[in-house]
Amino acid sequence: MYDVFVDSVRSDSSHIEMTAKVGGSPYNVAVGLARLGCKVALATEIADDVLGRNLDLRLQQEGVDRRFVRRTGKATPLALVDVDAAGRPRYAFYGLDEALLHPDLSLVRNNWSRISGIHVGSIPIVSARSSQRLIELVRDVPSDIFVSFDPNIRLTIEPDVSRWHECVEHFRQYAHLIKVSEEDLANLYGTTFDADAIAHSWLAHRCSLVAVTRGERGATYYSRSAGKIEIPAVPVVIADTVGAGDSFQAASLAWLAEHRRVAPVKFNSLSAKAIGELGHFAASAAAATCSQRGPEFPYRTSLHKDV
Repeated sequence: MYDVFVDSVRSDSSHIEMTAKVGGSPYNVAVGLARLGCKVALATEIADDVLGRNLDLRLQQEGVDRRFVRRTGKATPLALVDVDAAGRPRYAFYGLDEALLHPDLSLVRNNWSRISGIHVGSIPIVSARSSQRLIELVRDVPSDIFVSFDPNIRLTIEPDVSRWHECVEHFRQYAHLIKVSEEDLANLYGTTFDADAIAHSWLAHRCSLVAVTRGERGATYYSRSAGKIEIPAVPVVIADTVGAGDSFQAASLAWLAEHRRVAPVKFNSLSAKAIGELGHFAASAAAATCSQRGPEFPYRTSLHKDV
């Protein structure tokens, strides 16, 4: 998928200049993880048109494993991004109806011994053609494999809130870590949602940590064992916030890998201090992304050594 930004419109409105940047939440998380030094593979469908070939080339250049990528003759989907004065994006999506957004399940299962974690979320969880297959995937993961989940709700793709709510309820049962934004919660439960109550209700099944991101107000973690931990935002001059949530997610997973806390048994015992360090690292990566236009992600060497 590409995020397409309008750069300028001629005074006579006859010509519009646009910039297309590779994007899509799982794709972004994969690139973000690779830039932070993690071994990562993307499992999805990529078109064999010129845009899809460029997506594949970038994965190769970023060091993302493509063994689970399915090739297709369909057109590459696009997201037209309209950014408001505060840098908040609105999206209109094109070409997603026929996409297969899940991997070949048998291929993944044959590689369980090489996998330490799976991340899932966004459009694929409500895709009519992929949602159930992804549920099967996360339901059947071995007990020593970590599962993270970010619903990343986009009502412009699927306007049926009940569909999102149903899918979130299904997927959250299999996740050890759930990351959600306040905007996601408002879309799911209305503007008067109670984040504390929702997060605590999600600390069940496999889940032992919920992260609620709050934009310029930082983030809040809810831990089954360590309670509630507030993470302040990292100050930054904002270009826009496109990709900030994906950067936060990628950095969270990278921190866990770097500190050898990906295994569920080790993740479930994170202390409040460790969660604070995790949150600061994730917030720093998100701030770095906000400082640039579009979904651009930091390299590990660009973040301070103490994060």
